[in-house]
Amino acid sequence: MAARTPGDGTQVMAATTEDRTARAARLADAATAVVDDGGTVIAWTATARELLGHRAPDVVGRPLTALVAGAGEGGGGAAWTRAWRTRARAREPWSGRLDLRRKDGTVLRAAIEAVPLTGEGRTDWLVSARDPSGASAWPPARSPVSVALLARAPVGLSIWDTDLRCIWLNGTAERQDGFLRRERLGRLMTEVQPGAAGRAIAEAMRQVLRTGEPVIEREYTWRVPGESEDRVLSASYFRLDGADGRPLGVCNMATDIGKSLARQHLLTLGRVSGSIGTTLDVRRTAQELADAAVPLLADYVTVDLGDTVPLGEEPLKRLPASEASIPVFRRAGVASVHEGAPESVWRIGEAVFVPPSSPFTRVLTTGRTHFEPVLDTSLDTWFARDPRRARVAAATGMHSLIIVPLQARGTILGVAVFVRSENRNPFSRDDQLLIEELVGRAALSLDNARRYTREREAAVALQRNLLPHALYGGPGVELASRYLPADVHEGVGGDWFDVLPLPRARVGLMIGDVVGHGINAAALMGQLRTAMGTLADLDLPPAELLARLERRVLQMSDERDLAGGPGPVMSCTCAYAVYDPVSRRCELASAGHPPPALRAPGGEVTFADVPTGPPIGLGTAAYESATVELDEGSVVALYTDGLIETRTADIDAGLDRFAAALSCPAPTLQALCSHITDTLTPRRARGVLPGPDGRGSAEDDVALLLAGTRVMGPREAAGSEQR
Repeated sequence: MAARTPGDGTQVMAATTEDRTARAARLADAATAVVDDGGTVIAWTATARELLGHRAPDVVGRPLTALVAGAGEGGGGAAWTRAWRTRARAREPWSGRLDLRRKDGTVLRAAIEAVPLTGEGRTDWLVSARDPSGASAWPPARSPVSVALLARAPVGLSIWDTDLRCIWLNGTAERQDGFLRRERLGRLMTEVQPGAAGRAIAEAMRQVLRTGEPVIEREYTWRVPGESEDRVLSASYFRLDGADGRPLGVCNMATDIGKSLARQHLLTLGRVSGSIGTTLDVRRTAQELADAAVPLLADYVTVDLGDTVPLGEEPLKRLPASEASIPVFRRAGVASVHEGAPESVWRIGEAVFVPPSSPFTRVLTTGRTHFEPVLDTSLDTWFARDPRRARVAAATGMHSLIIVPLQARGTILGVAVFVRSENRNPFSRDDQLLIEELVGRAALSLDNARRYTREREAAVALQRNLLPHALYGGPGVELASRYLPADVHEGVGGDWFDVLPLPRARVGLMIGDVVGHGINAAALMGQLRTAMGTLADLDLPPAELLARLERRVLQMSDERDLAGGPGPVMSCTCAYAVYDPVSRRCELASAGHPPPALRAPGGEVTFADVPTGPPIGLGTAAYESATVELDEGSVVALYTDGLIETRTADIDAGLDRFAAALSCPAPTLQALCSHITDTLTPRRARGVLPGPDGRGSAEDDVALLLAGTRVMGPREAAGSEQR
């Protein structure tokens, strides 16, 4: 086919037989109309209506310029109309591009082709228009089944041409994207979604066009206009090929995984798991599990633990049982949407009784979840053997039940019970899976708390047994002491104190702090306390005693190394003081320990200027003593660093606080000792556990030893020794 191009950019064609055949094939699928030589539409086809949306009565009889964008405004449409009459007289076929206005007001850049229809005394024209982007070809109009399938698909479907311009999308994709259809069609991906996200999607589409290999389930974020948060979509891209094998474009299938059930479950787990196991306290952890699940997953939740997690002084097996009811659990946590939890037959800490044959005992023995989406409370079920629970279930409207074992590291700790009453939806299998995952995570936290509690109780018991049960230093001093174990981490350190009567009514005062925490530190503390007491019994001066203790600790370390067994680091800080009630002198020495405090009878507090040697166990053995003279009624205070050190204040601030507390008047030495611990460690002194924010917690033990001085004459001192 030969062609010549006039000045206006259109092409005038000289048609051959082959050209006319090809043109006829194109016209069969194109939108066509018949226009007379004056430019008036005299015939309008169904395909033209599908392309532009205008019905035949709205178009026939009107000038073609009514459909041309810009006509009558000096634009391209007006120029094209003037050229129309010139070409009509030439009676030659021609083609070009023209902006046509659709019925909805949008503009289509159409490919136009005009063929003359010669009649007697006049020339009409067969004019065809095609959308070169292919947007009007999707979905195929001649297949109503495919139209319904694509348009109503629950996943977002969109078609993009080889230039990556959108030529079609269904309603789901339009809702996902937040764009109106007319704002999306004909636009590039990078125009629809500017920025890195759009560029990444466009690159994936180009890859599919080049290779023909689909891209499956690529996750990306999509910012919808007017929304403050990104949506998370998962998209798959595959190439659309024509009959000749050449690519026509790319299909995008997108799913909003941010709204998927699996993702919601993961988000739920992430949200509630962080609120469980915030402390190493068993009851608090159990209560956190119950609180996290109500009302998010259930209306009523209980956490009941067996004897593997002791919560009471009396074991469950020793409690009275009957044929219809046996004590199996102890209630550790309960939560309800109803104030006061009226569903709960037993309160926190009470023993929970169940029938010997019931879902609770089966879960405990089998380790498998009991799933009862429709709770049957009729008399031919296990409720018949548990009338108390049956009455509560009927009164509160319980209708769905899940009982999950609390299982961790091969041990079943108890059960967690989930019930719905106000929520009328029964539990589903998806709910069961989510609840089991949540309970599994909580069980690990409970087991950690159980192990911590058991080890801490053993260490505390060892520590208290190794510390002196009664202090006696002779008539030269009055004594008072306190020991407070740490309430975090391993719980117990190696703090100790001791008092030893010496000849001539003198008294030896000692205090120490072993490096580390836990039962090993407590055991090492017992060894060092014994060694220091043995050396003090030799009536050695304080500096020499510390030097010999250093050598003894090094010998103990060598013996342990020769045995080939690893153990805790044998190191400690300690202080030793010897008070003579006759001379009123107090000789002191320190191995890396905080300085002893001295309170005068009037309440003034100073810290003894004692040369501080290295901690015991470093192999230096270089210690010096200092001697101070004390008035009668003075107080010598030995303490460990847990009393004065905190995370938020330096040691100088702690010493100032200690001095202020020590200087306060008190009727007795015991009262002064209580005042100091109540002031500097108020929560631990009252036996209160730290809250979730950690306030009031301590990472170190506290040991405090107070010695009130008396004055004696030589004869009185000698007489007391003989007695």
